[in-house]
Amino acid sequence: MYNFSKLLLNENMKIYLRTRTWIMTGLLLALVVFMTVPVYFMSKDSATSMWTLVKYESAVGYLLIAMFTAVVAAGSVAEEFTSGTIKLLLIRPWMRWKILLSKYISVVLFALFQVVLLYAFTIAFNFLFFDSTNVTAGEIHGFFMDEGQYEGSAAVYNMKYYAMRFIALLVTSMIAFMLSTVFRSGGLAIGLSIFLVFSSISVGPFIGLINYEWVDYLFFVQLDLVPYLVGDVGGRTLGFAISVLAVYYALFAALTWFVFEKRDVGA
Repeated sequence: MYNFSKLLLNENMKIYLRTRTWIMTGLLLALVVFMTVPVYFMSKDSATSMWTLVKYESAVGYLLIAMFTAVVAAGSVAEEFTSGTIKLLLIRPWMRWKILLSKYISVVLFALFQVVLLYAFTIAFNFLFFDSTNVTAGEIHGFFMDEGQYEGSAAVYNMKYYAMRFIALLVTSMIAFMLSTVFRSGGLAIGLSIFLVFSSISVGPFIGLINYEWVDYLFFVQLDLVPYLVGDVGGRTLGFAISVLAVYYALFAALTWFVFEKRDVGA
């Protein structure tokens, strides 16, 4: 366990000692500032709820986090092959599966760090400018949510929103990690992962309307779990959607570890 913690620490250092990590973190925080300040000056005479800004900034911020996580996940393995350091890593007395696991856990910890940072910063920064009274989720989401669909407060809804998004983020990060390991191409992994994220938002809901049972088992149809916060979607439950994603997640993980175990690093 001690040896694995050192391996995990080493992988985290590779992520956080890179300049790009802090540029991405800075862009995430700047997004909140650049969305909040103009709205404050345009609506300072009205009692705008901070939860309205939190809603929009969380949605846009999560797209950035999905892209940033794809970049980190895609580079985690592929860059070791590109730079030739994979041979130095594998001659050390650690089993391959432990090396790969430490890399993936580091990616998940990076995603979690970004999510917690976005959550805390959107609330803290908007608290300084707008009315912090906790309103209902229906008041914030307006026509996106019919009356009576969700009885809870905006604060509780926001917490659940982050949880739903994080589950999807785990799946897309595993896809980027798998593509990086299988194809050893960071660019391909980043491109396909970002494509899947935007497909789940733009195309997924429309494909979900197709009246065939097999459509329910397509993972990118289930990748957006937020609509389930207000009830079942098209006869599908949240438990069903998470189960479908869990099966795909297990398949992607199994393929990743199998390929990495069998990879000839001398090739």
